[in-house]
Amino acid sequence: MGKLLRGAQPLNGFLALGLAAALALPLAGAATPAPAAAASSRSSQGEVAAFYRARGGAPLWFSPSAGAAEQQLISLLATAEADRLNPKRYNVKALRRAVERARDGGPGAVQRAETMLSEAFVAYARDQRHDPGGIIYVDPQLRPAPPSTGELLRAAARAGSLSDYVQNMGWMNPIYAKLRAAIASRMYRSEAERRLLELNMERARALPAGTGRYVIVNPPAARLYMYEDGQVVDSMRVVAGRSDAIAQTPMMNAFIRYVALNPYWNSPPDITSRRLAPTILKEGRAYFKKRGYEVLSDWSDHAHVIDPMSIDWRAVAAGRVEVRMRQKPGPANSMGRMKFMFPNKQGIWLHDTPEKEKIEEAARLQSNGCVRLEDAPRFARWLFNGHAPRAQGARPEQKVNLPEPVPIYITYLTAVPSGTSIVYFDDFYGKDRAEVRRLAAL
Repeated sequence: MGKLLRGAQPLNGFLALGLAAALALPLAGAATPAPAAAASSRSSQGEVAAFYRARGGAPLWFSPSAGAAEQQLISLLATAEADRLNPKRYNVKALRRAVERARDGGPGAVQRAETMLSEAFVAYARDQRHDPGGIIYVDPQLRPAPPSTGELLRAAARAGSLSDYVQNMGWMNPIYAKLRAAIASRMYRSEAERRLLELNMERARALPAGTGRYVIVNPPAARLYMYEDGQVVDSMRVVAGRSDAIAQTPMMNAFIRYVALNPYWNSPPDITSRRLAPTILKEGRAYFKKRGYEVLSDWSDHAHVIDPMSIDWRAVAAGRVEVRMRQKPGPANSMGRMKFMFPNKQGIWLHDTPEKEKIEEAARLQSNGCVRLEDAPRFARWLFNGHAPRAQGARPEQKVNLPEPVPIYITYLTAVPSGTSIVYFDDFYGKDRAEVRRLAAL
């Protein structure tokens, strides 16, 4: 992940909650996966055979360029408990014997070892890819699912170094692979800390692997990362949702599809009630002129502007009446100059902000669920391949589609790899604590 992430917090606060005993409980779903159905198993074996036929029988694991890939794979399988999987499922002892025979035996022994290694690799990689739960999948194709046998083997064959591919678990996101390595190598100070690594590793299952461009937003770290071909090419600070339940930024996978220039800002009803209405009661009509707000008839697409003084603002402030207020584009608009849209029912997006000082504050979880960006124009340039769109005049909500949709993964990682160490962040939303309580109740 490069440099040490800012905002890192010690784990002591987490341990002080007295949850060490609960953290030692097994995670839900940690049982050994049931053996694949016979038809599914035969299908996988058939795809493995088809892979080798397409290669003219050329070896994968015993090719001259494979290095120690087969031993690295066996090591991963032998420590599959780190993935919350049962090593017995992969018949590690038989694999070791087959590899030993292949080294001293003829083509038949090599062929048998190749087949066994490929089948074990496919089973292991497929077992690792599943939905960890708790995530909103705006676009269903971004839900993690086991790759096909052919996809896995072809990706391994394309790797520049099969040894590096296996060692780095190239079929999984690097964050998952490094958290898994920390567990397997016992880079933790207690069982409680191990469980925290496991909780975060589970969330990392929903992150992408492989090539392409994508965005990861991690509220606990208050940071956004731009990825290309599995590498971070840029990052920036963000302001994510507050810790109260109504304002938390949810975990979400979606495609960023367009940018809206000169956006309106629709005030959430709770903000209108708690923050805006009391000031309106003091300032009256002048409030709307000074701050660029207007009141709409309803929340539909066909709503029209109404006289703000026709509203009972005392009832709004008391929470008895709900109104729709929006702020027109301009220097004071809470959305800034642009917002990045991945349309969803929760009303979550990324946006610019005129309140740059909030980015500088240490406690940056202050928004109402959406994510404010440190440098929205820079992010736009990356999304649009170096050519950020500009508003054409003052017309509100100017929609500009991205050249191609870019996946965004809003996650919740309180343990993040940084170089050869792990950086821990505060459990601002209490998701770790909630999971521990759930496990303790099982």
